[in-house]
Amino acid sequence: MIVSPKYSLRIPITIGVLFLVLGMSFAQKQLRSGPMLGYNTMREVAVWVQTDSEAEVALRYWPLSDVRDIRFSASAKTSVKEAFTATLLADSLQEGTAYEYQVIVNGQAIRTRDPLRFTTQELWVFRKDPPEFTFALGSCVYINEPAYDRPGKGYGGDYSIFNRIDSMRPSFMLWLGDNNYLRPGDFQSRSGIYHRYSHSRQVREMQPMLRNMHHYAIWDDHDYGPNDSDRSYVHKNWTREAFGHFWANPPAHHPNLEPGIGTGFRYNDAEFFMLDNRTFRAPASCKTCNPKPLLGDGQIEWLIDALSSSKATYKFILIGGQVLSSAPVWENYVHHHAAERKVLLDRIVAEGIENVIFLSGDRHHTELSKMDREGVTMYDFTVSPLTSGAAKGGATEGNRHRVEGTYVAERNFGTITLSGPLKERVATLRIYNESGKMLWERTL
Repeated sequence: MIVSPKYSLRIPITIGVLFLVLGMSFAQKQLRSGPMLGYNTMREVAVWVQTDSEAEVALRYWPLSDVRDIRFSASAKTSVKEAFTATLLADSLQEGTAYEYQVIVNGQAIRTRDPLRFTTQELWVFRKDPPEFTFALGSCVYINEPAYDRPGKGYGGDYSIFNRIDSMRPSFMLWLGDNNYLRPGDFQSRSGIYHRYSHSRQVREMQPMLRNMHHYAIWDDHDYGPNDSDRSYVHKNWTREAFGHFWANPPAHHPNLEPGIGTGFRYNDAEFFMLDNRTFRAPASCKTCNPKPLLGDGQIEWLIDALSSSKATYKFILIGGQVLSSAPVWENYVHHHAAERKVLLDRIVAEGIENVIFLSGDRHHTELSKMDREGVTMYDFTVSPLTSGAAKGGATEGNRHRVEGTYVAERNFGTITLSGPLKERVATLRIYNESGKMLWERTL
C-alpha cells in the first residue's frame, strides 16, 4: 500500500518534542521489520514499515537545516491482509536536502538507537558535474527456517554480510532476484507466501542496512514461485501482490500488458531499467511454444524505446538471470530463449546504444562478462549469492565472454561507483566476500 498526503503540516518544534517523548517504547514493540528506505527522488522518498499487529502508521520528517519545519506524511492503517505492511511517502521535500524522520505508530514515535535520515537527489543538471556515488548489489538470499527447510545443514548463512554492506554506506542497494526463497509449503497458498516474505525480511542483521540506504528490487524464480517457475505459475498474482507490499519500488510500468513488476528509476547521471523475467516467460520444457519468450515482445519494445531515448551516461538493466553468458546452462538467457536474446542484443547494437551494463544474479557465483559487437560494448555483472549456498561448477561451464579473474564461487556482494566529470565518467566495479574483503576491482 502506498499512501500520499493531500497536504503537509508545519508545527512548532515544541509540539514535535512532546510527541517524541510520549510512548516511544510501546511503539517500538509494534514494529516487526524496518523501517526500510524505498525509492529516492528529488521531491519524494518512500519509507516501508511492517508492524506486528494492526496499527496506524505515518512519518514525521524535517530538514536537518531547520528542525522547526516538521511535516507529516499521510497515515496508513496496516492490516493482516497485507502482512501489516505499509509504504509511506515523504513528498514535501526539496532536492539535495538532508532530512531526519521518525516512524509514528498509533500516534507514538518509535525509538531508534541512531537518527533515521535520508538525503534527496541533487539537482545538478546544467549546474555542475554529476555527483560521485556508490551503490551495492547482490542476489540469492536464503534465510534458514529449520521447520520448513530440507533436513541437514541449513542452505543459508553468513547473515553478517548485511552488516558489511551497511558499513560501506552506499547510496542504495539493488536486490537482483531470489531475495527470499519460497519453500514447497509456501508457494501453494497466499498465507505461505506472506509468511516467507515476512520471515526473510525480519533478519536482525538486515535491519541496519534497511534503514541506512535506499532499496530497489526485482525478482527471480524463488521469490516469484517454485524453482524455475514461468508464466504458467497459477498463483503469480499472490506473489506479485506480496512483492508490491514488501518492496517500495517506483510504480510498475507496462500499463497495456499483463501486470508485472518491471519499472525503472534515474539516479544522478545513471538510469536503471528493472525487468520482469518471470511473468511473461514461456516454459523451458514447452516443445510447441514458438517463439519462446523470456521477457516478451511488449517488455522488449518498452526497453528499447527507453534505452534509445535515455540521456543517461550509464544504462543499467536489472534482470534475474544472465544475459551475455555464452554457456547454454540452467536458466541463462541463451539456453532456452536464444531467439529472443538475439533480438534484444541485435536491437541494442542496431540502435548504437552505448554504456549498457546488465546487472544479474541467479547463478550462485559471480562473474563479469563482456561482449563487443560492431563497435558497441556491453557488460553483464553477475553478483551471487548473498546468503545462499555458493556453486563452484560455473568455473568450467564455458562462458567465452567472461572477463578473466572475475569468477567468484563464495558468498559475496558487489558495489559500483560512478565518478569523474560528466564527459569523462567511469564506473568502478568491486566484489567483496562476506567478511568485507575486496576480491577484485575493474574500471570500465
